[in-house]
Amino acid sequence: MHGEPFRVDVDEATLADLRGRLARARFPSQVRNAGWAYGANVGYLRELVEYWLDAYDWRAQEAALNRFPHFLADVDGRKLHYIHARAARDGALTLVLSHGWPGSVFEFHKVIEPLTHPENFGGDAADAFHVICPSLTGYGWSEPWLEEGCDIRMVAERQVKLMKGLGIERYGVQGGDWGGLVSPYMAVIAPEQVVGVHLNMCSTASTDDAEEARAQGVLPGRTCISREYYYEHRGYAVIQSLKPDQLAFALNDSPLGLAAWIVQSFYAWGDINGDIESRFSKDELITNIMIYWLTESMPSAIRLYRESMQTRRFGPPDTYIAAPTGVALFKDIPRPKRAWAERQYNITRWTEMPSGGHFAALEEPMLLVEDVRAFFRTLK
Repeated sequence: MHGEPFRVDVDEATLADLRGRLARARFPSQVRNAGWAYGANVGYLRELVEYWLDAYDWRAQEAALNRFPHFLADVDGRKLHYIHARAARDGALTLVLSHGWPGSVFEFHKVIEPLTHPENFGGDAADAFHVICPSLTGYGWSEPWLEEGCDIRMVAERQVKLMKGLGIERYGVQGGDWGGLVSPYMAVIAPEQVVGVHLNMCSTASTDDAEEARAQGVLPGRTCISREYYYEHRGYAVIQSLKPDQLAFALNDSPLGLAAWIVQSFYAWGDINGDIESRFSKDELITNIMIYWLTESMPSAIRLYRESMQTRRFGPPDTYIAAPTGVALFKDIPRPKRAWAERQYNITRWTEMPSGGHFAALEEPMLLVEDVRAFFRTLK
């Protein structure tokens, strides 16, 4: 398998169509002083769209994306997009970074260069990685799977096939959100190839003890998700798990609707203390939205929720993860205890981070990079 070089290059007609849609956007009414309690805040969305129209520069963002080498590979008859950034040292371990929803490979734009060239960021060249960032199947520039059954394990299988096709026989895996499930599945599918698993979102079972669960701020049972998330923020996941195509029409047709759907999650899950731009600039928020808009990939992206729910794989593998596993625990949707995680994973490193949330690579890139380096340093 040889990946074909690829450049992000959006035609001007597509950008003009987007500008027209944004200029004609119809904003909804909102309850006075509601803030973000009912969903995305209309005042902030007005501000974001105004910036999008008047100040945002897609061509500059496109050029920034293209500073990384992009490729398309044929896996199972469909194109899989990935960034492949190489270290200066040929013997460096390859690290596969897997993103989640509503993110994209853009999530990693702050960590790719420190991982591939640590010597340029105050680190040791011996800690360098070759980095591969795939767009999950149906996300970004990776083609959608248009038959039933493409669940999270199948996404992981296709990434394992990509690595095998590229001739990479030994590699580490890292991820959060869906990437925090893809990575363990890759370790189960390719145990001889995956030398270690690093997670910045650790999905594992909770406890059956209701008091212990309450003290940890989670629900008892199969997953250790926070009580706040369960009662306040999971509505999007219910819709995407049941009838994603009902939602897909609106998200694929309205850039304002798409922006509201995505930005709400960045507001709810980031460690932002009520100020979304304390962690995410308008340019970052819009560029991530643009990837979904320009590739028309939100319909296939959200379908992963239904497919994984249908196969009962909306969670970590049932199999014990024998590969050494490092966890960087940020403020996130799951809130595991190490003892709970050790029933599922071979935990060899456990770091409770002082700050940062669900989008760790964007929020606290160097905290994440340093933890990844420290974990894999013991495995190379």
